[in-house]
Amino acid sequence: MSRNRAIYQAATAAPACLALSCVTFLAAPALAQDGSAETRLGGMTVTDTAIDEDNGYKVESVQSPKHTAPLAETPQTIQVITKKVLLDQGATTLTEAMRNVAGAGTFNAGEGNGGPTMGDALYMRGFDMSNSIYVDGVRDLGTISRDVFNIEQVEVTKGAAGTDYGRSSPGGSINLASKQPTLKDSVDASLGYGSGDFKRGTLDINHKLSETVAARLNFMGQDAGVAGRDHVENNRWGIAPSLGFGLGTDTRVFVNLLHVEQNNVPDSGVSLVGWSGYSGTNEALNTATKANRSNYYGSTDSHDDSVATMATLIVEHDFGAATTLRNTTRWGRTTQDFLAVTAGGVTYDVDDPSASTISRLGAAKDLRNEILTNQTNLSSRFDTGSIRHSLSAGVELTREKQTNYGLTKTGSLTSLSLYDPEYTASGLTIARSGDNAYWQTDTVAAYLFDTVSLTERVQLDLGLRYDHYKTTYASSSADLEADGDLFTYKLGALYKLTETGNIYVNYAVSQQPPGATGSFGAYSLSSSESSASNPNMDPQKARTLEAGTKWELFDKSLLLTGSVFRTWIENEVYAEDDGTYSQIGKKRVTGVELTATGQITPDWNVIASYTHQKTGITVGEATAQDGTSSLPYAPENAFSLWTTYHTPVGLTIGGGPRYTGVVKRQAKVATTPSEIPDYWVVDAMASYTINEHADIQLNAFNIFDKKYMTSINYLGFRYTPGLERSVRATLNLHF
Repeated sequence: MSRNRAIYQAATAAPACLALSCVTFLAAPALAQDGSAETRLGGMTVTDTAIDEDNGYKVESVQSPKHTAPLAETPQTIQVITKKVLLDQGATTLTEAMRNVAGAGTFNAGEGNGGPTMGDALYMRGFDMSNSIYVDGVRDLGTISRDVFNIEQVEVTKGAAGTDYGRSSPGGSINLASKQPTLKDSVDASLGYGSGDFKRGTLDINHKLSETVAARLNFMGQDAGVAGRDHVENNRWGIAPSLGFGLGTDTRVFVNLLHVEQNNVPDSGVSLVGWSGYSGTNEALNTATKANRSNYYGSTDSHDDSVATMATLIVEHDFGAATTLRNTTRWGRTTQDFLAVTAGGVTYDVDDPSASTISRLGAAKDLRNEILTNQTNLSSRFDTGSIRHSLSAGVELTREKQTNYGLTKTGSLTSLSLYDPEYTASGLTIARSGDNAYWQTDTVAAYLFDTVSLTERVQLDLGLRYDHYKTTYASSSADLEADGDLFTYKLGALYKLTETGNIYVNYAVSQQPPGATGSFGAYSLSSSESSASNPNMDPQKARTLEAGTKWELFDKSLLLTGSVFRTWIENEVYAEDDGTYSQIGKKRVTGVELTATGQITPDWNVIASYTHQKTGITVGEATAQDGTSSLPYAPENAFSLWTTYHTPVGLTIGGGPRYTGVVKRQAKVATTPSEIPDYWVVDAMASYTINEHADIQLNAFNIFDKKYMTSINYLGFRYTPGLERSVRATLNLHF
């Protein structure tokens, strides 16, 4: 198996061992403590934990104090995936959590020689989201896979969200809210085993040290293959200690540390030979026998190693019951070193198909990302005459840096048997060359939000943000600089039809400066006149107009939302007939979003979403391989449903289907398959409560064993198979 196997075996066993050793120390205080303690966190009052799992899947608000109204009264589509949902579904990464968001996914498998797309390479509404992922409101750079062992909830904002976080994707933004210490003693541990040699353990200890001080420790270890895929591995361990001071008082301090190390074997992809459209120069390739989905065309030295560390200090002070000042300081660093060997083109032997061979491509990267930020926010509720205000204002100072280490690659990759590939070393030698590229962006930002209640029924939601950025980019071939100002805003209005239902309209703007859509989660300025990363280009602008309705049903335990939206994107690079380039290119996405989150009864939970979207390039050349103006990586229809029911005998059963419509791939010269076919997948779970301290859970994935693909690369030579039918058993302990 992989490197460091002994380390991961110890790591996966550690949570159970630590839990047993801590039970004697913590169980008595835990049972003795009053469970009704309150903590102030992020501008909101929290009872025991940020999310009470017993209350189901619905939450009242997001973590960020920039959202000045409850979710049910926020005129914007925001879907929240709680810790309870993640636990029920057996989700371990952000990508798996995003399966609950219809139309979102890792549809792009990457370039050819540029290598595969790594980590949480998510698309939403047809746009790359990798530069719009945040942890506790702070941008999280790096193309890594983010584990959710220390996450309380995942908050997905749809559409332009420039006022919320600064530069961001037209598709929206994704924020991961971290777990924090509370004044309640508890121990939660899990130990899981499943198909694909999956082994995972987690531990979550929260301990009250005094009347106002608490400590929390989250730990995770995983040693796992992928069911149905030879040699692919997802191995990692992580630790997240945190301290909370002054809990339940007017002044609170939170000190958080997160450290995660991963040693993965990346997926090489499977050849698309035999799939409709794989013609190339040989028509026999269209009807050839398809390659086995388990085939691995990588190498014994293929690897994806990353280390992510972040330290966060949060200080809060209440000036009375209505006003809170909050300051967040974070330093974070992520390093990633990978060699990915992937499937390439096929040489097909018509007379003897078993003698057919496949070429391989090799890509290597060595990156370091760093961020240092200080964010200050003031939240206050007050009245001006008969008008109520919920105001949030703040300033942010951020420095983001990346070092892209230059590499030399010697040696050559040999072709393998198409149908029976050998598992051998790549034959490549990778070394740092010293020819590095350096990127740095400094940003100063200020913002103001206000939810204005004009009457008991009429509410305005206003937001304004200003960012000044300066970017430098230096390499052996370029020394470039870009700076400028970004103004973004949102205007929303909401009318309460009843106490539990409303209608709303919202208009929001976002911007991305030159280079902000570059790969690896950072800028990559270019002197090319045809590149959107040229410093002389204007920022890409996006506008979203949304109208919808939100209803809280069943004693406000279930939130239903529905909206129609249109997003316009402007300042896209456009090739004129005379060979010059301008920024008159435009794109457009129009659609419908429906979501349901919460409880139908106290024992019946549900989270569901549906999207129908029409995308198009209104000015500019088509980018989809099939030649149409539709945007790649944007399924026209998508649906996700997950529901659980808790029976009186301690048995909980649940499950649900996911549907993703046809996904078109990016245009390239290869005459290979141009799309990912649509597919349905059904997952299920069952858990049984043994006693108040233990339960056993069984998750079944793809129960009908649907053969489908999740992503396709630019050239259409390879695809990533979806998870085959598999099961996972987990023992959960609670004290």
